[in-house]
Amino acid sequence: MMFRIPPVTKNLLIINLIAFLATLVFQLRGIDLADIGGLHFFMASNFHVYQLVTYLFLHASFMHILSNMFGLWMFGCVIENVWGPKKFLFYYITCGIGAGILQEIAQFGSFYMTVAEQVPQTTLGTVIEYGTHYASALNAWTTIGASGAVYAVILAFGMTFPNERLFIIPFPFPIKAKWFVLGYVAIEFFSALGSSGDGVAHTAHLGGMLFGYLMIRYWNHHPDSGYDRGRGQQFFENLKRNFEQRQQQSHRRENPNMHAERGGSKADDMDYNARKKQNQEEIDAILDKIRKSGYDSLTKEEKQKLFEASNQR
Repeated sequence: MMFRIPPVTKNLLIINLIAFLATLVFQLRGIDLADIGGLHFFMASNFHVYQLVTYLFLHASFMHILSNMFGLWMFGCVIENVWGPKKFLFYYITCGIGAGILQEIAQFGSFYMTVAEQVPQTTLGTVIEYGTHYASALNAWTTIGASGAVYAVILAFGMTFPNERLFIIPFPFPIKAKWFVLGYVAIEFFSALGSSGDGVAHTAHLGGMLFGYLMIRYWNHHPDSGYDRGRGQQFFENLKRNFEQRQQQSHRRENPNMHAERGGSKADDMDYNARKKQNQEEIDAILDKIRKSGYDSLTKEEKQKLFEASNQR
């Protein structure tokens, strides 16, 4: 099934949902999981290193988790199928941690500027002293949500299938994935600069995409790093194998007594095999073109041939 949710994406969806429900249940008992597992500012008294991971699985509201999990499902299924579960999980968690680190840096910059406004000739020592003194108050700076990691997954889709067209509400026309991603980057960048105070960690979103971009660029330039494009090739090879199996099944159903009908003619057999080989070579060339340049690079005739081959019964 093309829309079967792959294992890592499915388990991430389940864990996030369980964590959200647990947050609601524990709130009734006076326990705030967002305070325990949320990412605090590193100078706050409640900061712990493990929060760089746990904050990814906590969400503030139903709409918060719904938007993140929809993005994870929509783009994560595709990327995990192409990359494989291990690479996808490594990418997701690493980008989430990277998003948290960039958020910490942004918060430190904000805290430094706040101290500098009150103390002339502020030094790093002054900032640390203020941070120690106000450690409890700084606990209010808490970040939760999978947005940084999800945005990195969206970036991965845009870099892997740049010319794939997406239908995005409210636009009545399809948008290429690369423009969709660039639009997201621009919105988050200007939102972060604007300091709108909307309670959204725009810097974390940018951090996830930045770490994702650097990671993908590294993998592309170091195919022998352990995470090469082999899995992507395997994905298309599996697709090709599906076509071959369907064609064989179709021929068997349509011609159960194929050799008897042709009277065992060697010339007929050779002609049939030649046509079959030529057709398979055309399909292989189309799939190879998709692997290299994306589905959108196909001509109308190539798309039609691929469609006909995939629907042979």
